[in-house]
Amino acid sequence: QLEFVESGGGLVQPGGSLRLSCAASGFALNSYTIGWFRQAPGKEREGVSCLSWTGATTDYADSVKGRFTISRDNAKNTVYLQMYSLKPEDTAVYYCAAVRWRTDCAGAMDSWGKGTLVTVSS
Repeated sequence: QLEFVESGGGLVQPGGSLRLSCAASGFALNSYTIGWFRQAPGKEREGVSCLSWTGATTDYADSVKGRFTISRDNAKNTVYLQMYSLKPEDTAVYYCAAVRWRTDCAGAMDSWGKGTLVTVSS
């Protein structure tokens, strides 16, 4: 069973930065396509970023392009989401999720983490 733990969330002022981590156990992250998703209060979950299992393809929501970067450290079996220039509208619970045998995050994902809360506020 896939297990991962998200961390790195917290309270940050507008314009600040955070790095979220998605640490996996029991499987090799580089065998799966990993996505970061978020859900703000009262809103539907949305895709934020996706990293294909090959590492060759990354994808970002228009709202975060140029501000967020997804990356993977195979040695640590961890995927990161580096977030810069944070805005209040980035406030949400952020989840990582994994899927196998696909290189995109557009469809259903196989497994989900429990999420980490990011609050952007002054």
